[in-house]
Amino acid sequence: MRIRLLAAVVVATVSATAAHADEGMWQPSQMPQLAAQLKARGLQMDPAALSNLAGKPLDAVISLGGCTASFVSPQGLVVTNHHCGYGAIQYNSTPERDLLANGFVAKDFADELPSDPNARVYVTQDISDVTARINAGLDAGMDGKARFDAIDARSKALVAECEQPGGLRCNVYNFNGGLQFSLIRQLEIKDVRLVYAPPEAIGKFGGDVDNFEWPRHTGDWSFLRAYVGKDGKPAAYSKDNVPYQPKSWLTVSQEPLHAGDYVMVTGYPGSTSRYRLADEVQDAIQWRYPTLVRYFKDYLATIERTTAGDKAAELKYASTVAGINNALKLYQGQLDGFAKMQDPVGMKRAQEAALKAWLGKRGAEGAAQTRALAALEQELAADNQTRERDQWFGSAVGGGLTGTAVRLYRNAIERAKPDAERESGYQDRDAPRIEGGLRALDKRYDPRVDKALMALRLQRYVAQVPAGQRVPELDAWLGIDAGDKAIAGLDAKLDALYAGSRLGNVDERLQWLKADQAAIEASSDPALQFAVKVMPALLRFEQEDKARAGRISALRPRYMQAMIDFNQSQGKPVYPDANSSLRITFGTVRGYSPRDGVEMKPFTTLAGIVAKTTGEEPFISPRAELDAIAQGKGKQYRMAGLDDVPVNFLSDVDTTGGNSGSPTLNAKGELVGLLFDGNYESLSADWIFNPALTRSIHVDARYMRWVMDEVDHAERLLEEMGLSHD
Repeated sequence: MRIRLLAAVVVATVSATAAHADEGMWQPSQMPQLAAQLKARGLQMDPAALSNLAGKPLDAVISLGGCTASFVSPQGLVVTNHHCGYGAIQYNSTPERDLLANGFVAKDFADELPSDPNARVYVTQDISDVTARINAGLDAGMDGKARFDAIDARSKALVAECEQPGGLRCNVYNFNGGLQFSLIRQLEIKDVRLVYAPPEAIGKFGGDVDNFEWPRHTGDWSFLRAYVGKDGKPAAYSKDNVPYQPKSWLTVSQEPLHAGDYVMVTGYPGSTSRYRLADEVQDAIQWRYPTLVRYFKDYLATIERTTAGDKAAELKYASTVAGINNALKLYQGQLDGFAKMQDPVGMKRAQEAALKAWLGKRGAEGAAQTRALAALEQELAADNQTRERDQWFGSAVGGGLTGTAVRLYRNAIERAKPDAERESGYQDRDAPRIEGGLRALDKRYDPRVDKALMALRLQRYVAQVPAGQRVPELDAWLGIDAGDKAIAGLDAKLDALYAGSRLGNVDERLQWLKADQAAIEASSDPALQFAVKVMPALLRFEQEDKARAGRISALRPRYMQAMIDFNQSQGKPVYPDANSSLRITFGTVRGYSPRDGVEMKPFTTLAGIVAKTTGEEPFISPRAELDAIAQGKGKQYRMAGLDDVPVNFLSDVDTTGGNSGSPTLNAKGELVGLLFDGNYESLSADWIFNPALTRSIHVDARYMRWVMDEVDHAERLLEEMGLSHD
């Protein structure tokens, strides 16, 4: 298939849409074609540098696998958000040494703490187009499962070839629904340590009340460090490892940042859905998001109830609670955003009608694309027929103790195959992660809490899955019929499961990691017996999913090509949806007006922290911080126009989840802050972008330096970054 997403398209669309240039999460390869627009917005560095993965600033921007971070010193010092480092902070916290509450500042290198065994730093080294190698010989009419298997096998072969030198993590990413494929090579650093985190009262000030809200006053940062073996190559944690020395690192700006200034964010945004069909928008609004909102509320209530009065259990689930709270507000915010729009589904249907009308004028090619769109709509409708089963059966068998058992059994099944034929996630390259997850479970598992969550998941399965879609294997384990809407004796079943299983013990888990399929099938451990019972259903549904994914992989690229061509003809920005690959977005520091008579200013200050502090969660400020504010310390960090230290600021750059921790750079490519959130009005922008209301929220580097200098006394790190202090 000929790909028409070319430089000329980018130039035409961007130059025609200057008023909306802040929309778009651009690939590095697209940046040279945006040079004129970047310069007009205020960029003072060479735009070509924004496409050079081997040079500053891009080679200093790293992924943590779900969040973004950046190197800020020649000794592998990494800065990211507090909520991105939350897992490492939680992992090292105990009731006797609660780093979440009290914060942590390492005195020296030896004092830095190892993170979760699966913590990683990924440094992108190369992005190469492999579309031809993936698509060669694929027939649009071939069987869906065969097509999926062909793409999967080719992707695995490319990854294996790429990772051959060792120390690398390679992945094939699809762009524009499979219209393009890129092989992305990253250095995989496996020894990541906690260096500094402010207390939660700073790092999470405002908590979930303020999440996605403006004004904000949150010190959302933490520092990690990347370590490697003495030979400079990635290695698992060892006391003998040494700090990684990156080729370059970001410079913290010494110049003031003002409203109207150019800023850009480089990072790894997770996913957006701006090219999704109207039916997919409707499903999100009417079923998926409301369903998840209700479930997450009950999930959080279950954890709160079962950890009450148990500090150790509360700490084990702190990271889980933080993540679910964030997702809950995100989904509710998207629903609220949709509700404020004038018929978003109708808007999408009108866009699709316009696309179809345009395609109707393009002869045979347009007719073929129209047929592909109709077939895609049919596949999505068929997929929705089993959404309750897929959601609740997957949830019931995939979490906690039983989920661990399922993964152990699947691992044994896959290990009997040649590595290239194993399921993704169970190849030799994945073995360290599997073991790391089994080891880390001790810090994030409590049997009493997990049992209550398992009961919740099973109750959802029985109550929500239609009788005709119930899963015989799970029903048989539960001892119920397909029409039952309650589970007789559930408490007794779960008591027996948790009392009889030894998978709560790390040595037991690691022992079963080495077992073969026959040994697990012969085991008397009730959790492993559960896994053996439900595995046939899991494999059956997996084959169905692959077949449908293969069929969709032949249809969505044709729809996306039509959308790209149509958007080009309309003078709209042409960029791929976010997919966790490296992107760049740019704009200016600016506020917004959410409604008539209300104007949100672009900066908040220390004075706002004092005004917000109530002494009750989540608005408690450390005494040391309040004293430093009262005493007027750190005058060098003040912003003249505010006569105060700026805390957070707004910009109109286009970001989403996964961008958390991304460095915010000024016109010279210097670090001026960290992206950590979006405003509530922007949440539905993952689907439909609104330039008037979509804003990103950043923690100002001046506030970071002020706290590090005047409150937490992290002078060692300031000096390492080449920054002055009192």
